[in-house]
Amino acid sequence: MASIRELRTRIKSVGNIKQITRAMEMVATTKLRRFQDRAIASRPYAQEIAQLLARLSSALGEGLADRPLFNAGPGNATAVLMVTSDRGLCGAYNSRLFAALEEWLRAQDRGDVRFFVYGRKGFQYLSKRGLKIERFLVEPPLEKVDFRAAKFAAKTTRELFLSGEYRSVLVLYTAFESMVKHVPTWLQILPVERAAGDTGESDATDVILEPDLETILDRLVPRYVETRIYNALLESVTSEYASRRMSMKNATDAATEMQAILKGIYNRKRQETITKDLLDIVGGAEALRG
Repeated sequence: MASIRELRTRIKSVGNIKQITRAMEMVATTKLRRFQDRAIASRPYAQEIAQLLARLSSALGEGLADRPLFNAGPGNATAVLMVTSDRGLCGAYNSRLFAALEEWLRAQDRGDVRFFVYGRKGFQYLSKRGLKIERFLVEPPLEKVDFRAAKFAAKTTRELFLSGEYRSVLVLYTAFESMVKHVPTWLQILPVERAAGDTGESDATDVILEPDLETILDRLVPRYVETRIYNALLESVTSEYASRRMSMKNATDAATEMQAILKGIYNRKRQETITKDLLDIVGGAEALRG
């Protein structure tokens, strides 16, 4: 059994760890609130632009056959933009995403898949498994992600798709549903899915469009890709901080419980030592009287 000095040291160590995890929980909570507001605010715009694109593409009908962004590319490769975290200590956030990736790769029979990665954890995971990484995106950091970063990623993926090497471009990210529910999600951004957000309406032909429908589509598709990528980045960062907050809270609670157990053992051990010392004193006194 551990000595009183060892127990005292362990109690102090657990207390120091609890202070660290509590501080990390507070930091994660603060950042979570900021990113959660941005992620929720971006959802209506992303949904509305998807519905508008669906209505306009439905109105164009067979004319979409001549538009490469609405048709599968001639290449055999698939580009995947994967969003992970830069740091650990965020529970099962990354492992769930990697499990979804492995399941998808098994279904694809590991064909020609090329990755564009946000987050060091994703880069390390793919590198260890020998998967092909086309680009590791490090600027700006995910904590400072803005629409310019999404615009750059959208431009890069769009140019790659139009190069003829790729069949499609997908995004693998973590959708934020609640404080305790974060779901790994696949999103196809190119070719644009004609039925995405389709409401069954095709009323675009009933209004006068200025400029013409084709020009509007050409301008709308790039903004649609940028918006969907931006929303995916925000949802992922929000999910990361929600997962880290929960993980640090669980760690703090576990440290509190462990500290209580160690203090109980310490108090019992200390009481046993005091009792033993008293018995030795009483025994010595009795021996002197005899």
